[in-house]
Formats: sequence, structure tokens, C-alpha cells
Amino acid sequence: MNVLSQQYRFDERYGNFKVASLQPGHAGYFHVGAKTIGYGRTSTGSLEPRADAILYDVLRDVRVADGDTILPFDPEEVIDNLRCERYTESASRNGPGTLSALARRSYYALRPLMPDRLRRHLQRAYLKNWTHISFPSWPVDRSVENIFEQLLALSLHSHRVQKIPFVWFWPHGYSACLIVTHDIETEAGRDFATELADLDRSYGIKSSFQVVPEERYKVSPAFLDSLRLRGCELNLHGLNHDGQLFRDRKEFLRQVTRINQYAREYGSAGFRSPVMYRNIDWYRDLEFSYDMSVPNVAHLEPQRGGCCTVMPYFIGNLVELPLTMTQDWALFYVLRDRSIELWKRQIGLITEKNGLMSLNAHPDYLISESCREVYRQLLQYLVQVREDRSIWWALPGEVDQWWRQRQEMRVVKEGNGFRIAGPSSERAVVAFACLENGQIVYEVPSRRQEMSRSCAVQ
Repeated sequence: MNVLSQQYRFDERYGNFKVASLQPGHAGYFHVGAKTIGYGRTSTGSLEPRADAILYDVLRDVRVADGDTILPFDPEEVIDNLRCERYTESASRNGPGTLSALARRSYYALRPLMPDRLRRHLQRAYLKNWTHISFPSWPVDRSVENIFEQLLALSLHSHRVQKIPFVWFWPHGYSACLIVTHDIETEAGRDFATELADLDRSYGIKSSFQVVPEERYKVSPAFLDSLRLRGCELNLHGLNHDGQLFRDRKEFLRQVTRINQYAREYGSAGFRSPVMYRNIDWYRDLEFSYDMSVPNVAHLEPQRGGCCTVMPYFIGNLVELPLTMTQDWALFYVLRDRSIELWKRQIGLITEKNGLMSLNAHPDYLISESCREVYRQLLQYLVQVREDRSIWWALPGEVDQWWRQRQEMRVVKEGNGFRIAGPSSERAVVAFACLENGQIVYEVPSRRQEMSRSCAVQ
């Protein structure tokens, strides 16, 4: 299927564009519409090596010939370049890059000897130029969603239809989704984990915990059971959190063999790389169902980049659940912010695109009462958002399962209406993409209507 029908699970003809012959040479940045940035090759216009340049808008060169819409870029290539951070090769040549291999090895070799104050000072020093990074867009980048919507608008025009039916993004008509995750980095964080799980439960949240199985702290069966009994998921957070997992291919294979063994031992389906280091070309060796290692915007991470989407997506057979909200350690110790204003702004931007709110809050950094109070304020705000906007609170594994099921669904015509066929289709709803005042809007059955229908079917 083409990339647009894969995203929306609608009839493939709606995304069946033709692509003009692309110019040979390197990829570059361009605009897809007035403000959205794409990265790839085009058939017309100019490509820029930097995202902060004056960019050519390729939509002016869309053509219609013999009933076919001909695009001056390949949507699949551009979406893949963003989701898989292919554009970072250009960014590293022309702007802020990532920590060098030598500096990384030196830092992590000395890290156990550093007092917290020195470690945080070094982190802030490295990340100090983050405000100069123009792309991805801070604090949430929605380029992938914007490109999809531009393509939807073109499809509506080319097929001369007022609306296109598709499989809604979330089960039972939920408007968006939230997952709460906790990476355990130290012994102190491990000892606080059950108390944090209880705090989450007091607000109605079931969370996942990512554990480091070697060197950092002891991971006993009793500890794992204490979290399972609280309804938590257990995932792997690397092998020993030494920052070397993606140092080179040989080291990766050495560590990943052990990581996969622990995953089988713990019954873990999910993975998050320590320090969010990643090389998605090596993900095929991870024996997991889903990954949570790719930030939406990585300005405040040692490895810069970002997947530019607020939706889950596939990397090979892995479902990627991108980290779409700023981590607590960056908020508290890099930005030195003890409020939830940034998180509230990110929640608003994500829910506008009906996306995945993915939060990572470390038990290690929530032990102090001042930081814990900020986290409580966030949980209280999330309760309000759930009530106001009908948000699906889920475990990462539940989102992984849903996204896989949705990929097998399709919209079929039935009488004068439509229905969804495929596994677990009773959870899915038919939505419609429409064009109003030049903007894509979605018509979705209300949560109350859908639950009434579901109960009637049962």
C-alpha cells in the first residue's frame, strides 16, 4: 500500500499519486506548503542543505494530467526521511550535531565518579545551543502529520469527493492517547519505583517501567513481581546504561544478545535505549514488539534529531512509540523549570493532531518532594485533559497491539454506509477526512456514541 493509505487505512486509490522524475543528486530541505518542512529529492525547484534557509514550496508544482495528480516529490521517501531521521546527516554537516564517540566514551567512563552537580553542569554545557536548532520544530514537531494532511487535501480535490472514510487512529473514538513510562537508572530510583507506581494508580494511570538488568542495581524477581502486581508493564532499558550500546556494530551485537535474553526472561515486549541513543538500521536485531527510543524533537538529548511525528509508526517489524514530551530530567536540570507549563503546551500541540502523548518520568528524579509535587500537578492536569478531550490512557503494550491490529483493518462499503473489516474491528470507528476553509478536519463519532453502539452490539 502507498504511505497515505497505510496511515489512514482507507481505499488505496485515494493515495495513489504519481511522482514526477526526481532530480539526481543529494537530498535537501524544501517546503510542503507554506510552513511545513520536508527533506528528500524533488523534480523541480531548489533544495537547501539547511532547514533555516529560504525554502522552495514544492506544492506550487503539483500537476494534474489525464486525471492523475503528479507530485514533484516522493511522499514515501520524504515521510521515511523524517520518521527515520535521515535528514540528520545533513544537519550534522551544517549545524549542531551529536556527541563525538571519543567524548561519549570519556564521559561515561568518568560518569560514576562525578558528583551530580558536575554531571548536570556538563549536560547543560553541551546542550546550551539547543535554542539555535531550527528543525525539528520545538517543542513538538508535527511535520509528518502536516504532510499527510496536505496529501489528503490533494486527494479530495483530485477525486472530487467531499469526504474520505478511514479507520480512526484510536479505539472507540478516543481523540488521542497517553502512555506514562518510567526509566529506572539507579538503585535509589528502583527503591522508589513501587511508590511511584502507587502514585500513578491513585490517578487512574497504569504505567510501564524500564529496568537496567546489569551493573546499575539488582533486579530481583520480587521487585519485578511488585510492579506486575500493580498492573505495570516491565520493559528493558538497555543492558547496563553505559552509553556504549550504539558505539559500533560489534559492541551493539554483544550487548543486544544479552538484552534479548533478559527480555525473554522478564517477558518484556518493549525497549528503550539508554540516553535515547539510537541507530534504527540496527533495530532488526532487537527481539521486541515495540520501541520507545526515538524522540519527536531531540533538542535536549545528547543525540540530536527527532522523528517529526506524534503518531506511532513501523520500523521494520517494530512499532515505534515516539517520545513526544520533554523528559523530566531535561525540564528540571537543563531548563531548570519546576512548572508544568511546557508539558501543557506539548499536550495541546499533540492533541490538536490526535496524537500520542508519551511521557518519560524517572523515579530517580522524582524522589525529592519539590519534583514530585510538579509531577502530581501534571497528573492532575492529565485527569482534566482526559475528561475534557476523551483521551485513551493505555500501557505501551496496549498501544503496540492496537497499532498492529489497525494495520490489518480496512474500510469497506456496506449499503449506504461504511464499516471496518479486520481483527478487533469492533473497537474501531469509521471517521471521515473533510476539507473546510482549506484545512483538513476529521469527523469522528463521539466517544459516548461509540460506546453506546459497542454495548448494543454486545
